[in-house]
Amino acid sequence: MIGFSFSEYIEEEKNQTPFERLLKIFLELITHTSGDFEEAFRWLEQLDDEYGLTTPEYTLEDFRRDLEEKRYIKKDGQQTVLSGKGEQLIRQRALEQIFGKLKKGKAGNHLSNKVGSGEEQTEGSRPYQFGDNMDQINFVDSFRNAQIKHGLDNFQITEDDLEVRESFHAAQMSTVLMIDISHSMILYGEDRITPAKKVAMALAELIQRKYPKDSLDIVVFGDDAWEIQIKDLPYLQVGPYHTNTVAGLELAMDLLRKRKSSNRQIFMITDGKPTCIIENGEYYQNSWGQDPKILNKTLNLARQCRKLNIPITTFMIAQDPYLQKFVEEFTETNKGKAFYASLEGLGEFIFKDYERNKRKRY
Repeated sequence: MIGFSFSEYIEEEKNQTPFERLLKIFLELITHTSGDFEEAFRWLEQLDDEYGLTTPEYTLEDFRRDLEEKRYIKKDGQQTVLSGKGEQLIRQRALEQIFGKLKKGKAGNHLSNKVGSGEEQTEGSRPYQFGDNMDQINFVDSFRNAQIKHGLDNFQITEDDLEVRESFHAAQMSTVLMIDISHSMILYGEDRITPAKKVAMALAELIQRKYPKDSLDIVVFGDDAWEIQIKDLPYLQVGPYHTNTVAGLELAMDLLRKRKSSNRQIFMITDGKPTCIIENGEYYQNSWGQDPKILNKTLNLARQCRKLNIPITTFMIAQDPYLQKFVEEFTETNKGKAFYASLEGLGEFIFKDYERNKRKRY
């Protein structure tokens, strides 16, 4: 029978334990406090006083004890800090918030349209050739060939009888994730660094889960640019920096040159306002943005990346059309892609593909 099947709607909150409900709030708070556990817990206490988050049966002390028992936090001298398991939990939470729950994929599963000795099986098969992987032999078809050619009484199997399964090549990707930590990420009453961290953690977790054989390097840029590790992402803070997008791109390109993969890409998370470059060992800065000297040098690097077949996907963490103007021009120059992110919970992305001239709302 064709139609709709209805069932009782059960709120997610009703199915959660007291620990799970508090954990959801706590992960949001600790992202805002850049990984400072004690400050996040003080905020949680204030929220509990105001909104009654806990009950006499399950207090904040019970919650803290459960965090320790589940090894999400640990002692570092006199301080309580996140454990590696806790850091991954924050990245996982960001991934679910932004991209939804994704299943772990096969290693290096960027499928190409070329068949051969790859990892993704197809329905087709072909005669065995010298050098084929023995794991890909299709024994059912091979035995059938041998039976047809030699019969059951004189059964034998030769190299000419063997068939192998066709498969798609699984390409690997080298990615550099660039994150803007300039002072403008907290200016004008907008907290842009928290959603920027969420996007960065979600992308890092996505790549590690779905494409574990891919390489991922992370670069932060302010007045200068430098590398950080994935475990450092929850602790990122804005500094008293200008935005040297050029330094970030130059470091990203240097890192990609060292990678053996022919497939390379850059993800850049920014508020779209380059205000600094380095000339002759000195900083040239213009806090107002759209400075022709700074803008031209940045766009030149976008063109270089395009010539080197390095697409740049920009995640724009700002609402101001003035700030978005740079991202429009930069992404069109690179023929890359851009996501214009809503700051309100990152619930919506406006996606624009400049290569195919497509626009889509998520």
